[in-house]
Amino acid sequence: MLQNVLLLFQDATTDIEREISAQSIFDIILSSGTLGILNVLVTLILSIMGLYIFVERYRAIKRAGQIDDNFMNNIRVNVQSGNIQGARALCNTTDSPIARMVEKGLQRIGKPLRDIDAAIENVGNLEVFKLEKNLSTLASISGAAPMIGFLGTVTGMIQAFFKMATEQSVTPSVLAGGIYQALITTAFGLFVGIFALAGYNLLVANMEKVVFKMERSTMEFMDLLQEPAG
Repeated sequence: MLQNVLLLFQDATTDIEREISAQSIFDIILSSGTLGILNVLVTLILSIMGLYIFVERYRAIKRAGQIDDNFMNNIRVNVQSGNIQGARALCNTTDSPIARMVEKGLQRIGKPLRDIDAAIENVGNLEVFKLEKNLSTLASISGAAPMIGFLGTVTGMIQAFFKMATEQSVTPSVLAGGIYQALITTAFGLFVGIFALAGYNLLVANMEKVVFKMERSTMEFMDLLQEPAG
């Protein structure tokens, strides 16, 4: 009995491979049944969300890490010459987290260094929070998409075995719908999950570079404030 079932699935796989060569992906999805189509649609929505989040966050993080190498040197020159307003004007014309952190520190000049450092740290935490926007959603997509694909695999196999138990004559075409659903949903879910995971890790790596630049600039600014006392 088991051997007959294996032979039957082998014949079904052969027929499916022939049909795949003649059909488009769209036709294959339609052949997977209602549950398969619904599963693919949900995964497709997740893929669109993941792609949008990745592109939007990648551009935002990339932009946040771009700053003129002479920015801190110009701040140093202005502060040492007593031109605090000029230093603040430079920060206001520079759209980056580092500039906003330094500008907050410049506002606190004259207060204890501990208060200045705390104010800069608060702004830095807020900037990091902004940059991390939707990263948790992308991480969730990387885990949810394969699970949805596996759910399609389970429902597809249930459909195939149900037809085996209820049909009078079991042929490869009878099982094709369930097998289509199992294979297509799994492949699509894994593809979206792998893409989302790779995108998430890339964004996190870029975030760490930006945070490092922010911390380095903060240290340079605090050292600058302590130079006159040295």
